[in-house]
Amino acid sequence: MITGFVVKSESGSNEPLRNRVRASSFWRRLLANPAAWLGGFLMLLLITTALSAPVIAFYPYDKINPTQSLQPPSWQHPFGTDKLGRDMFSRVVFGAQLALQIGLVALVIALGGGLVIGLASGYLKGWTDGVLMGLMDLMLSFPPVLLALIITYVLGPGFGSLMLAVGLSPVPGLARLVRGQVLSLSAKDYVLAAQAIGASPSRIMLRTILPNILTPVIVLGTVLFPEAILAGAGLSFIGLGAQPPSPDWGVLLLDGRTYLVEAPWLVNFPGLAILLVVLGSNLSGTALREALSPKP
Repeated sequence: MITGFVVKSESGSNEPLRNRVRASSFWRRLLANPAAWLGGFLMLLLITTALSAPVIAFYPYDKINPTQSLQPPSWQHPFGTDKLGRDMFSRVVFGAQLALQIGLVALVIALGGGLVIGLASGYLKGWTDGVLMGLMDLMLSFPPVLLALIITYVLGPGFGSLMLAVGLSPVPGLARLVRGQVLSLSAKDYVLAAQAIGASPSRIMLRTILPNILTPVIVLGTVLFPEAILAGAGLSFIGLGAQPPSPDWGVLLLDGRTYLVEAPWLVNFPGLAILLVVLGSNLSGTALREALSPKP
C-alpha cells in the first residue's frame, strides 16, 4: 500500500486522479499562453468598467449641456462631447454595461436553446429529430443578420427585442453542433450502460451526455459573445436596436457618423471600445480552445 494513493485493481482506474491531472494540464497550458493573459485582461477591463460605471463616469450619460457642444477631448471631457454637449466618456462607459448585458443575455439564450434542442433532437431521434431539425434548417436558410433583422422588425425596435434577436440567431448552428456530438456519444458504452439500468432519457441527457459535450460548447460560447456585441451594435446603428438617448455603442456610432470630419472622437472611442472587447473575447477563446485541445 502506498500512502496518499488509492490502490485499485489492474483493470480499474483512478478517475479522480486522472481528472486532477487533466485539470492541472489545462491550467498550465492556458496560463502559458500570452493570448490568454491579454484576452483575460481586456475582458476583465470590460467587466470592471461596466460594473463601476456609476462611480468612474464624470457626468450622467444623458446630461445635456448645449454650451459644451462638440468639445474635443480635454481634462474635463477625456473623450470629448457630442452634439448635445453630453460627456462621451460617460456614454462610452455606460455603454459597456449594455454591451456586457447584450453579450451575456444573448449567450444564455443561444446556449440554452441550442443545448435543449440539440440534446432532444440527437438523443430522442424519430419524429422529434425531424421536427426540430426541420425548424432549425428553416432558420438556417436565413443569414444570421437577416434573421436578426426580421425578429427586430416583427417585435419592434428596442433593447429587449435586440437581445432576443441576437440570442436567437445562433441557435440553429449551435443546435446542429450539439446534435452531432450527441449522436456520436449515443453509442458509447457509458450511455448504453445507463440505458441498461433503466435511467430516464432526461437523466441520461443531463447527467451522462451533457458533461461530455461541454468543451466544444464552451469554446463556441467565447465566439458567440463578441458576435452578439457586434450584432447588437450593428442593429442599433441601423435603428432597429437600442434607441436614443441610450448610450449603446451602436447608437453612439449612429449619432457620430455625420461628424466624422468635424468631431471624429464621436466614432473613434465607441469604435475602439467595440474593437477591444471583440479582440479580448477572441483571444480568450483562442487560448481556451488551445488549452482544451488534446496534446500528443
